[in-house]
Amino acid sequence: MGKTTRKLEVVSPVPADIDIANSIEPLHISEIAQDLNLSPQHYDLYGKYKAKVLLSALDEHGGNGDGYYVVVGGITPTPLGEGKSTTTVGLCQALGAFLNKKVVTCLRQPSQGPTFGIKGGAAGGGYSQVIPMDEFNLHMTGDIHAITASNNLLAAAIDTRIFHESSQSDKALFNRLCPPNKEGKRSFNDIMLRRLKKLGISKSVPEELTQEEVKRFARLDIDPESITWRRVMDVNDRFLRKITVGQGHEEKGMVRETGFDISVASEIMAVLALTTSLSDMRERLGKMVIGNSKAGDPITADDLGLGGALTVLMKDAINPTLMQTLEGTPVLVHAGPFANIAHGNSSIVADEIALKLVGPGGFVVTEAGFGADIGTEKFMNIKCRYSGLKPHCAIIVATIRALKMHGGGPAVVAGKPLDRAYVTENVALVEAGCVNLARHISNTKAYGVNVVVALNKFSTDSEAELNAVRSMALSAGAFDAVICTHHAHGGKGAKACENVTQPLKFLYPLDASIKEKIEAIAKSYGASGVEYSEQAEKQIEMYSKQGFSGLPICMAKTQYSFSDNASAKGAPSGFVLPIRDVRGSIGAGFIYPLVGTMSTMPGLPTRPCFYDIDLDTTTGRVIGLS
Repeated sequence: MGKTTRKLEVVSPVPADIDIANSIEPLHISEIAQDLNLSPQHYDLYGKYKAKVLLSALDEHGGNGDGYYVVVGGITPTPLGEGKSTTTVGLCQALGAFLNKKVVTCLRQPSQGPTFGIKGGAAGGGYSQVIPMDEFNLHMTGDIHAITASNNLLAAAIDTRIFHESSQSDKALFNRLCPPNKEGKRSFNDIMLRRLKKLGISKSVPEELTQEEVKRFARLDIDPESITWRRVMDVNDRFLRKITVGQGHEEKGMVRETGFDISVASEIMAVLALTTSLSDMRERLGKMVIGNSKAGDPITADDLGLGGALTVLMKDAINPTLMQTLEGTPVLVHAGPFANIAHGNSSIVADEIALKLVGPGGFVVTEAGFGADIGTEKFMNIKCRYSGLKPHCAIIVATIRALKMHGGGPAVVAGKPLDRAYVTENVALVEAGCVNLARHISNTKAYGVNVVVALNKFSTDSEAELNAVRSMALSAGAFDAVICTHHAHGGKGAKACENVTQPLKFLYPLDASIKEKIEAIAKSYGASGVEYSEQAEKQIEMYSKQGFSGLPICMAKTQYSFSDNASAKGAPSGFVLPIRDVRGSIGAGFIYPLVGTMSTMPGLPTRPCFYDIDLDTTTGRVIGLS
């Protein structure tokens, strides 16, 4: 990779993640940038160990060819996770520090919700981590805070607009929206001209509008019952899931029931992950739909006059953050969309920049959230549609532990000791669980990419169990299946990339109906059919009428099963998939059906991770972060 990479001195038993991270002095981020041939004018330093890579880097390196593009997904996980991030980072360390390939890891930014809650941080683990670990997990360069501020500005604008429209005439509203200047002249600004164009009004002089046109322009007439936009914060706070606003005396009884989501569930986060440029982000932010008028027309952020202001708040957040692994290989951290209701992948712009920086023969390894049925499916059908990029190889991460669970093993519960079945040899249980892995392999191969299975090895796994998985993975159509310890799988990924010649095959065409697209995805899960609630039918009809049926589908369902039932392990089939509701992230660019109940504001457990987190006030180091 370059002169900056370092070889680690591995200690056994493996120390705590934060202790390993703190034992390594990170390289100055300018050294990492220099190894990527990034000129100083194309990045801004955020301290010694982080830098924002500017989109202008694409201008300098746009003539380069692209490197190999690798996506890392997984089998249906246990609540403990199967080491997908660790595998992603470890693969890149193997490629860069051991095989001297140019490589960039592309990861999502972790939310502070799980960091202080039950899951912990998301920097990888053991000797496959992003450092500094504390900076990666806490604040980083403020992107999530920018999303929080933007989201809540829009939420404030919605309630304020309803308040003002309730007490003002059409003329008064218009006069306040278009006040005369010192010379007594009125004018429309750019965002107002956008609204006039949307309404089909070609006039650009305020005085020329008829009384009816004044009403259409000035009065949004938002239906409070239709509002889908909620306030957000980057903390797990279950008591904010349902609240009322407007209880102050000055709000004159305009009480409305609403709630908070966690910041990474905001549509603005999904916009950041799917945008391709600053101008594209401006358009997407402006097109975000917050609800409908009482006549059933969609109301957007631009209708509220806010698309430009949101872009200003997000102008720095669009630039990916450059960090490093323990072994000095580069990492681009960007965006962190909720993997259930959004597409759960890092950003398009980070991948595009990385592919140009590594160039032909180099590697970009990006991670998709949750199992391949959620993360990889959305990577292919949503992210790759908007980016135009095609992965050369897809990795599926598996563990003996998860395969035993899918074979009928006892429940795996976070915070409780593993049942004896998971720490003693049982080849039959592993083989029974391989049906889950086999379906993920066949689903992923259908996109026209080679599949490599990365089997994360634990000390309790036997050679017979590992060999059984490898054999069954190959018979299911995997290009290769590799037992992963520390760096064993790097070269295998390279070989798989070089053997891909097929074009990317999508699961469905965009011009199919909303229901046809939902049913194509449901079929890939193993469903025999789809059942729609009355509410879902109503929403599908509305989105089709409003002209949004051409968007891709982003299924919101449990990550713990192919089906809607989290306890249905293995590879269930023949079930009917229930669609409870259908919602839209129109600015981000997808429709998301809700399969069952999805919580967009997690809660804290009895003993959250924050019990272990503290600061060594002598050294200034963070301790206890996991």
